[in-house]
Amino acid sequence: MQDIEKQAKQQRIIDLKWKLTSLESDIGDWKVAKIQEYALMGLPAPYDMKDLHAKRQAVRDEINQLQVEVAAM
Repeated sequence: MQDIEKQAKQQRIIDLKWKLTSLESDIGDWKVAKIQEYALMGLPAPYDMKDLHAKRQAVRDEINQLQVEVAAM
């Protein structure tokens, strides 16, 4: 049973990492790059950076917690 739980947590980590990096994700790295691109051109950000950062940080926090849990198994 513990193996199944560990695999589920590892899969959740993979899914969350995908969420941070995918072009399909609403909080993907591409949005951060787009905000930076606009800033370099002196234009207002096309997305709310504070909101995006908060959502991305919540995902990173969950990844970190899951990694601790998996390591303890």
